[in-house]
Amino acid sequence: MKNIAVIFGGKSGEHEVSLQSAKFIMEMIDKEKHNVVPVGISKDGQWYTGDDVREGLLNKELRGKPISIKLFGKNKGFMVKEEDSWRELDIDLVFPVLHGTYGEDGTLQGMLDLLNIPYVGSGVLGSSVAMDKGMMKEVFKSQGLPVGPYVVFNKYLWDNEQENQVNKMEELGYPLFVKPANLGSSVGISKAKNREQLLAAVEEAFQYDLKLVVEKGLKARELECSVLGNDDLFVSTVGEIVPGNEFYDYNAKYIDDNSEIIIPADLPEGVEGQVQELAKLAFKGLDCLGLSRVDFFFDEDGKVWINEVNTLPGFTSISMYPKLLEASGVTAKDLVKMLIDLALNRHGAMNKLRRDY
Repeated sequence: MKNIAVIFGGKSGEHEVSLQSAKFIMEMIDKEKHNVVPVGISKDGQWYTGDDVREGLLNKELRGKPISIKLFGKNKGFMVKEEDSWRELDIDLVFPVLHGTYGEDGTLQGMLDLLNIPYVGSGVLGSSVAMDKGMMKEVFKSQGLPVGPYVVFNKYLWDNEQENQVNKMEELGYPLFVKPANLGSSVGISKAKNREQLLAAVEEAFQYDLKLVVEKGLKARELECSVLGNDDLFVSTVGEIVPGNEFYDYNAKYIDDNSEIIIPADLPEGVEGQVQELAKLAFKGLDCLGLSRVDFFFDEDGKVWINEVNTLPGFTSISMYPKLLEASGVTAKDLVKMLIDLALNRHGAMNKLRRDY
């Protein structure tokens, strides 16, 4: 039996969402084939393991045995503290469920590469580029994918060239969506219909990141598509989100129960195939692995626009990623098994590469 560490929580605005996803994934792992090792990270970056570590984080308590990471030396890896000594924690594979910064952005993936531990999902490059919405859109443009109008700027430019940045944003035309460049789950995102709202939205977003992406609001339907695989990709049917709020914000996703999910989406002939093909191109263009949810807009003129790729999408019982695949014939338990197998296969292939010359 393999020991699978499910890592959740973390130093991110998506900490609470991660705890929900982890519960679902740990329930779906086949206990006859694998031992589940819960690993929780507090908001201040402390690592713990134990059966009740997730419940502790939910209750804003620190429970379990402390974990330390030893990156170098003979016995590198996860070390767990028991009484006054540290022992090696035997981990065969990591299933990261750390949405957002310090988990979905390549930082955790780089550490696991140093430890030579296989993990589910994209590597350093795919994770980091997909996490930064500005860089992701640049890659989309270079691949010839349809991207809506946007501008990118950082805190330094805002502090020193505010009027110039406001003019660039207003040239796109209201309404505008202001987003932290490196977060998901709609954390810190606001919709602005005028300059007063725009200035407030920028200040709100800068609480979560030092770099922002501002997009022109399109009159469009919101479509989503799930991708599964490394090289031979399986793409789900296309679903539609009909937000109960003004847009599909954090409350609409996780708190309110007033948004509608339509699977499959009712689309004109040929549109679903177009979305699925664009999802594959985006996945490969960003060098993604394992899993991703790809989000789109379908506007009033019948044009499909790619919005973003999420390399570690929400993984709760109501999340679109597993729901879309389930509607396409892949059960949640089969999905988790396939993701584990994909990670092990990729790691095995990487370990066959020559390390000398």
